[in-house]
Amino acid sequence: MSEHRARPDSESGDERRFIGVGVGPGDPELVTLKAVRVLETADVILVPSTEASADGPGRAEQIITQVVPDGAERIRRIPFSMAQRRGVGARRAESWRASADAAVEAFESGSSTVAFATVGDPAVFSTFSYLRATLAERMPGVCFELVPGVTAMQALAAASTTPLAEGREILALVPATVGPERLGEVLDVADSVAIYKGGRTLPEVLEALRERDRRAVIGTDVSLPGQRLASLDEIDADERLPYFSAVLTTPERTITGGRI
Repeated sequence: MSEHRARPDSESGDERRFIGVGVGPGDPELVTLKAVRVLETADVILVPSTEASADGPGRAEQIITQVVPDGAERIRRIPFSMAQRRGVGARRAESWRASADAAVEAFESGSSTVAFATVGDPAVFSTFSYLRATLAERMPGVCFELVPGVTAMQALAAASTTPLAEGREILALVPATVGPERLGEVLDVADSVAIYKGGRTLPEVLEALRERDRRAVIGTDVSLPGQRLASLDEIDADERLPYFSAVLTTPERTITGGRI
């Protein structure tokens, strides 16, 4: 760590800070100025490493190395298994423990600020919340902070030039893992619905949308050069999508200001 690196104004004394940093959906230009400042000043930067990234950098790490090139030496990869979709199993619990171990080791080695970088936003379906709870039990004196990031639904709305919500419309965010029945209940009451984690269950998601005659846009790797945007008609009934995919369904808006 460079001795001269500046510290955030809020840091003082021997306070230990653990900061969840949202780095957005993929495009490095969508990382906020505050996120860059925190990543530039953190002593250690933890990033998730999943089965998909193998021995290479994951998406969060790829983003960081573009916005903070000199931060590579401070990055520590933490193994996270994406094989388990529901419940707290052995693999998931081990990921939280490994992350907490890395943070504890960093603090005990003299670090005062440790950042955990997450794709999207650390408050939206992020492993940061579970890691925070685990670390809080082991190091009660640590101060926790969050730096928001651009979410997948915002990126998908922007890429498809589709307003998320207007006037009195209700916007809902739902993980497809709740199952088709719960998803259907949300679709029946909300005007706009963003659906995450639908890669493996896409056929069920599309069926629920088609049953209700709802229009939708499906996005994969949104904000990146290889992004794919497709309508319902362009997706096969039995198609599966990668993890970094999302679905956005919005109401028909035929009158300007009609939803106000």
